[in-house]
Amino acid sequence: MYVISACLLGENCKYNGNNNKCQWVLDFAATHSHVAVCPETQAGLPAPRPPAEIVGEKVLDERGKDLTEDFIRGAKGCWQLAQEAAKERGESIEGAILKAKSPSCGKDQIYDGTFSRTLTDGDGYFARLLKKHQIQIITEKENIRHD
Repeated sequence: MYVISACLLGENCKYNGNNNKCQWVLDFAATHSHVAVCPETQAGLPAPRPPAEIVGEKVLDERGKDLTEDFIRGAKGCWQLAQEAAKERGESIEGAILKAKSPSCGKDQIYDGTFSRTLTDGDGYFARLLKKHQIQIITEKENIRHD
């Protein structure tokens, strides 16, 4: 079973109320067991909402509001959902396809906290948690097919 960012599957959970629908991810999901997650909506954050980025170890929205606890809670909630779905299906979690650059789901590179679309090395909070549990992550930008 795979964990997939819900926005990549067309769910309007992105900070601006839209989605990041990605055709190759939709095609992959059509033929692979998966669970769709959004750590930010899992934490109860609305869509739309102000954009947020990681600044140091905190998640701040562009107005300066500290959302760190929300992002931690959302990451833990999505990990729990994924584990429960895998258990119910009698499957293991094989990997994850997450939204690149996101403060929740970004892998290896995220926005730097200046809200200038500048990237820096780092992982979003959910990606960190998956890595801690040795779950292989790719992003929609990698377009790696597992058939």
